[in-house]
Amino acid sequence: MNEKYLYVYNNLINYTRNKDLYKNLNRDDNFSDRLTLFLLHFSFFLKNYKNDENKTVLQEIYDFNFRQLELSIREIGYGDQSINKKMKDYINLFHSMVSEIHFWEDLSKSEKLKKISIFLNDFDNIEFLLDYFEDFNANLSNKTLNSYLKSVINP
Repeated sequence: MNEKYLYVYNNLINYTRNKDLYKNLNRDDNFSDRLTLFLLHFSFFLKNYKNDENKTVLQEIYDFNFRQLELSIREIGYGDQSINKKMKDYINLFHSMVSEIHFWEDLSKSEKLKKISIFLNDFDNIEFLLDYFEDFNANLSNKTLNSYLKSVINP
């Protein structure tokens, strides 16, 4: 395990722990809600730093993050067969997120709202979440990948 990718993972987890993200959820949040928000953060992260120069590092970060997610699922108590199915579902969800936000900057606000709503349909104020992810995306654009690899960035 490469510890330098732990910083990236922990930063994404810290963003996901933002209590404001859950205030428009009609129920108590659960692991699935947190995981969905984590994967959405991770999707924007990969979209922002994807280029030929970062290809190898991003693949290693991808592998590391999904290994960490698998460990988290194991800690919850799922059995081996359930874990394989859950991981497949989460990886498919993640890839659909990456696909939906690929051309994020070219989308209108209403198109962005539709894209976010696909994944966060249990949340009431999707506009708040859209604004949040717009800010998050802009924040990522203003920082280098190296800044995420070197230290913990405050959300």
